[in-house]
Amino acid sequence: MVKGFSESEVKNDKSIKEVKKEKKGLAAFLKGKKFTYTLPGKKQINIFGITVLGLNVVLVLLVILYLNNPKFHDFIFNVGR
Repeated sequence: MVKGFSESEVKNDKSIKEVKKEKKGLAAFLKGKKFTYTLPGKKQINIFGITVLGLNVVLVLLVILYLNNPKFHDFIFNVGR
């Protein structure tokens, strides 16, 4: 006997039937599609990096302005209502 296998036959085939069910919706649409992932190029990585760093700098500046400028603080408070 091979390790991991038994000689007795499996009586419960529910799990096998569930796997063989026809897929519906998005799964059926994507069944025949092949997706490949390509790594971004150096230029695209630089654009994403600059964008992320720029937005982080803007966020930090807005937080500093929010904490130090009462008029800006009131403006943000009133816009948030």
